[in-house]
Amino acid sequence: MSLSLRAAFALLALAAVGLTLAGWSIGELMKLQPCPLCIFQRLLYLLIGLLALAGALFPGARRVWGALLALTAAGGVATAAYQSWLQYLPEVSMECGFGEPTLIERIVDWFGVRWPAMFMATGFCSSKEWVFLGLSMANWSVLCFLVFLAAAVWLLLRRIER
Repeated sequence: MSLSLRAAFALLALAAVGLTLAGWSIGELMKLQPCPLCIFQRLLYLLIGLLALAGALFPGARRVWGALLALTAAGGVATAAYQSWLQYLPEVSMECGFGEPTLIERIVDWFGVRWPAMFMATGFCSSKEWVFLGLSMANWSVLCFLVFLAAAVWLLLRRIER
């Protein structure tokens, strides 16, 4: 049994939105303070959800949606890996939020002003407030973005049965 193109994109959209809501819920329940990189990853998950939804609605352009999904997921891997590095070596890394705001911090601030309950960054990128099975939320996010990247590549390379 083969998964249809629409179903594959729809599953990716559900997974991305589900991860966004799970991260937000864990943060709210445990009173965690999300940092700018956490919020940026949240935005990337939502972008993956939107791109996957577009792929489900317009599967004829699957290569475009797959490429955009792959680029977004690769950006998520890089962002989450950078945050993981900040968490493992906080003494040698420059903490985000100090100095002139970066493009990521400006984007996060813009969304934070418009929807503070979902996008307000109040924490430090080097802090590990939540650890599950020895991995921080940033570490788990690297793994999740890698899964999205693999799925996007699969959608790009997949042969379509007629």
